Amino acid sequence: MNVYTLRGFFLGWLSILLIHCSNPDWKATGKTEQSKRWSEHRVNDWYSNQPWWVGTNFCPSTSVNQLEMWQNETFDLTSIDEELKLSAGIGMNTHRIFLHNLLWEQDSLGFLDRLNAFLDVADRYDIKCMIVLFDGVWDPNPKLGGQQIPVPYTHNSRWVQSPGAKYLADKEKRPILKSYVQGVISHFADDDRILLWDLFNEPENPNKKSYAEVELEDKYVRAFDLLKASFKWAREVNPSQPITSGVWGNFLKKDDHDTVKIDSLHAFMLDNSDVITFHSYDRPSVLLEKIKYLQIYNRPILCTEYLARSRDNTFENLLPVFKKFKIGAYNWGLVSGKTNTIYPWNSWDSVYLNEPKVWHHDIFRDDGTPYKQSEVDFITELLVVNKQ
Repeated sequence: MNVYTLRGFFLGWLSILLIHCSNPDWKATGKTEQSKRWSEHRVNDWYSNQPWWVGTNFCPSTSVNQLEMWQNETFDLTSIDEELKLSAGIGMNTHRIFLHNLLWEQDSLGFLDRLNAFLDVADRYDIKCMIVLFDGVWDPNPKLGGQQIPVPYTHNSRWVQSPGAKYLADKEKRPILKSYVQGVISHFADDDRILLWDLFNEPENPNKKSYAEVELEDKYVRAFDLLKASFKWAREVNPSQPITSGVWGNFLKKDDHDTVKIDSLHAFMLDNSDVITFHSYDRPSVLLEKIKYLQIYNRPILCTEYLARSRDNTFENLLPVFKKFKIGAYNWGLVSGKTNTIYPWNSWDSVYLNEPKVWHHDIFRDDGTPYKQSEVDFITELLVVNKQ
C-alpha cells in the first residue's frame, strides 16, 4: 500500500473504532458474527408491518452528483429540506440516496454527521431512506473537490461511479472499501430512519453510450467480485435492516426454448438479497413479466428505478401495478436540476437545444411547480387521498 492508501485505511478503521466505542452494545449483540440471509418467514413478517413504500431516487437539484451532494462545502441542507417537503406533500414516504466511498476516505466522521443531518430532515417528513453504497453507472473516474459543471442538455453528465475504475482494479484498495461499507452500516445498523441497504447499483453496467471507451475491460469480473465481498462485509455487521442489490436491464434473458437464463451476477443478487429489488424502465407488459418471475422467490419486491415517460413507463401506467402487488416504487428524480435527468439517455449521442417536450425523469421544476399538474394530482390521489 502507498502512503495515501495506508492513511485512508487507518482513518477508516479509526472511525469504526470510535463508532463502536460510542455504542458498547455493538459487540455484545453479536454484530461481529457474520449473519445469514434473512429467512422468507422473517423478511415477509417484516414487510407485512410496512406501508406501501413510494418515493424517488433523490439528489437535490443543486447537486450534479453524489460527491457534490455530500461534501462539506456543497452540502445544501436548505434545498434538501425544501425538496423533501415537496415529496412528502404528494404522499411519498421513502427515498433512495447514493453515497460514495471517497467521502468516507476524505472525512469519515464529517460525512457521517452530514448523513445523519439528512436523515433528521427526512424523518421530520416521515420519510425513510434506502442507502446505496456502491454504483457502477456513468463516469468511472470520480474525483473529490469541486465538481465539473453539467454538460448542457445531457442526461446525468457528471454522475460518478463508486468505486471508480482505479479502486475497482486495485486489490490494495479493498481494506478501504471494506472500512467504508462496515463503517457506514455499523453506525446506522439499528437506526429506524433507514429502510434498507442497497449494496451495489448496476455493478457491471458497461455505460456503452457514455464511458465505454474508458471502462475497465474486465469490469464485469471485478464488479462481481466486489459485489460478493460487499454482501460478506454487510453480513458481518448484521444490521437490523435488510440488505439487497437489484437486478436491472434485460435480466430475464431467454434461450431458443423460451427458458429464462439469468447470468451469474444477477442470480447471485437474487439468491443473496433479503428483499428482492429490480429496475424497470419498460412498458407495463414487460414490467408484469418481471414481477411474475420475481414472485417465485417469495420475498418482498421493490422496484428501485423506473420512469421513462417516452416508453409508456409513466406514473399512471406503473403505480397502480405496484400498488396492486404492494411493490415498493422508486422513480428516478424529484426536482429538475444540475443532473439534467429531464433529458433522455440518448442525449449523450443526440443533439438537444431546448427542454424536451416529454421529460424523461423528475417531477417538479426547480421553483417547485409540477412538470405536469395532472401527473402530480394522480400521484397525490393514489398516495394521499385514497389512504385517508
